[in-house]
Amino acid sequence: MISHSSYVVEPWCVRETELDLDVLAQSESVFALSNGHVGWRGNLDEGEPHGLPGSYLNGVHERHPLPYAEAGYGYPEAGQTVINVTNGKIIRLLVNDEPFDVRYGRLVSHERVLDLRAGLLRRTCEWTSPAGCTVRVTSTRLVSLTQRSIAAVVYEVEAVDDVRLVVQSELVANEQLPRTSGDPRVSAVLDSPLQPEENQALNNRLRLVHSTSVTGLRVAVAADHVVEGPPSTRSFSESGDDTSRLTVTSSLAAGEKLRLEKTVSYSWSQVRSLPAVRDQVEAALAGARSTGWQGLCDEQREYLDVFWSRADVEIDGDAEIQQAVRFAMFHVLQAGARAEQRAIPSKGLTGSGYDGHSFWDTETFVLPLLTLTSPDSVAEALRWRQATLPAARERAHQLGLKGAAFPWRTIDGSEGSGYWPAGTAAFHINADIADAVILYVSLTGDVDFERETGVEILVETARMWHSLGHHDPHGKFHIDGVTGPDEYSAIADDNVYTNLMAQANLRAAADIVERHTKEGAALGVDDEETAAWRDAAAAMTVPYDDAIGVHEQSAGFTRHQVWDFAATQPDQYPLMLHFPYFDLYRRQVVKQADLVLAMVKQPQAFDEEQKARNFAYYEPLTVRDSSLSASTQAIMAAEVGHLRLAYDYLGEAALMDLHDLENNTRDGLHIASLAGTWAALVGGFGGMRYRNGCAAFAPRLPEKLRRLAFTVQVRGRRLRVEITGAAATYTLLDGEPLELRHYDDLFTVGIDRPQTRKVPTLPARTAPEQPPSRSPRHR
Repeated sequence: MISHSSYVVEPWCVRETELDLDVLAQSESVFALSNGHVGWRGNLDEGEPHGLPGSYLNGVHERHPLPYAEAGYGYPEAGQTVINVTNGKIIRLLVNDEPFDVRYGRLVSHERVLDLRAGLLRRTCEWTSPAGCTVRVTSTRLVSLTQRSIAAVVYEVEAVDDVRLVVQSELVANEQLPRTSGDPRVSAVLDSPLQPEENQALNNRLRLVHSTSVTGLRVAVAADHVVEGPPSTRSFSESGDDTSRLTVTSSLAAGEKLRLEKTVSYSWSQVRSLPAVRDQVEAALAGARSTGWQGLCDEQREYLDVFWSRADVEIDGDAEIQQAVRFAMFHVLQAGARAEQRAIPSKGLTGSGYDGHSFWDTETFVLPLLTLTSPDSVAEALRWRQATLPAARERAHQLGLKGAAFPWRTIDGSEGSGYWPAGTAAFHINADIADAVILYVSLTGDVDFERETGVEILVETARMWHSLGHHDPHGKFHIDGVTGPDEYSAIADDNVYTNLMAQANLRAAADIVERHTKEGAALGVDDEETAAWRDAAAAMTVPYDDAIGVHEQSAGFTRHQVWDFAATQPDQYPLMLHFPYFDLYRRQVVKQADLVLAMVKQPQAFDEEQKARNFAYYEPLTVRDSSLSASTQAIMAAEVGHLRLAYDYLGEAALMDLHDLENNTRDGLHIASLAGTWAALVGGFGGMRYRNGCAAFAPRLPEKLRRLAFTVQVRGRRLRVEITGAAATYTLLDGEPLELRHYDDLFTVGIDRPQTRKVPTLPARTAPEQPPSRSPRHR
């Protein structure tokens, strides 16, 4: 567990006070640095030992055949897997010819600190070699948020005894990786994914250029160095197909230091020539060299100062959650800050989990946070979706549908899921993307984006819904045979989440075409088509069980047999690893919040009593075999008055990776669950919703929290909300006056005119139970 005693709770950093190799792989994910374009896992500088080496470029992947025991029409033929690109982190150290390796000799001390305000990873350690020579090693690492292609390390060795040092700074391609796939075809793709094209070592400059065999992506990496040391310091460089190395030698007397500044630049392209890609990394290095190491650090801090000024969340009463939410927001920012028309993968660039794919997680959980804190990155993420529309249109055509069918999981825009009931049938991803467009435009007022990107996405997704659904003889509109967020209930009719999200998608598409008639006409939209969308939306079926007074997750769901939870042992979760999907699909058992998520995303479709009854009904059925569930349940538990339960769910979402709750943090962080931490606080205890052009708040705090304060960006203004148990204060930090809603009270807040409103007392409700052994950990 990451939560053992070597990790301490601090408000603005994650500190590891000693090195525990048993959780090395998990710590590599926690200490990962990224800017959305370049990602470096938090591996030790010397490269070994490691859990999973990881250097990633967003979008760089290989394809491999997808396995099918029985092929079928429309099955995707190829999968996509993120690859480990050239490692620029490695700096090896030899002390009197003995390699610095924490597994040998004596590690006197070792500390790593991820500084969430500075955006730096710092490491300090003291090591005594097997021969008894002692050195102190410090390193500071960054992946630049301002210079997209740049990562850098400062590495310093101080001699405690007189020593002879050799430092080897390397670029290494095709590192040996642990096997992560049981499919030998995937493993073969990952064994040596990069084919050498060029290598060079000249003075202190290193460069490697490789290409991938199947996808034909060209990757260039270059490094420059500044070396400072005693007069005895010498250096030379050498290069081969997969390794380019600068070797520095020096003799240090006790107290003397050897310092190495290493700046690394990355570039990749599927279309540019080798000279063009090579020149790009050299140009990026030139820019970083002119900035200098301290300049890079200053830029990083300035960037993050601006981010935190418009995004910070403050908590009184729970130091662990305070640390966790800032850790979460930092990593979500890293995942999308400079992705720039590339996907935001479900693990960000912190590991190779889920093959580096992007899912619906991005639009549903990650983009709402970024829309309210870093909206430029949201526009870029949605432009990437627009860029993949040709593949989505082709997929829709293959499936006999109109418009565009976005992929369930992907890197390059093509469908990468070989299991169609949970992949292809999960059409709700179309509406999730549309919802992200709607939210972004509503919160930013970005008319140019709406016209240039929003129209096309909303039109093509609406066309897909209209062709997928149908009107019955009574005029009701149905969407049959789909999989909602709950992947334990596949191929269902009229999934409420899917139908309500599709309804909003259809209406928004008709509205946007009316605002942008020229763009709509260019896509072939006419009055008849928009009228058909409005008719379908108005007639959308929303299943409801009158006998028990709750909404059905899908048509007929509440008549299914309830899963035998009493006979299910704690070690049989997640259920999908111990029971056949056939058995799960025909029972009342919920993998992750589905109907409850519908109430969060489309709250206007339910009254308050329905929300309370629905939540109470689905809680005992929801097993949370997905990291996406806890934050949603926290939000709805808070809204219907179960504040103690909401607080426990907040803890689960917030500590998913810091406590390695699902035992897979080694594969990369759960970016959507991290985003859910913020959502549980802002949307749950802050009660924030944004509908019909107005930010609304219904705050409420659990007993353990004395104060919650957060800042969000709404229509170009910074708004600060501070909540105590008795009152909420709304302060506009900049911009024109803003209309807000506090429960049923509509008011306007302006600069220097903060508004304070009382927080009403919520009625006491009996908290529902969860399935045996599946309650969230009590905080």
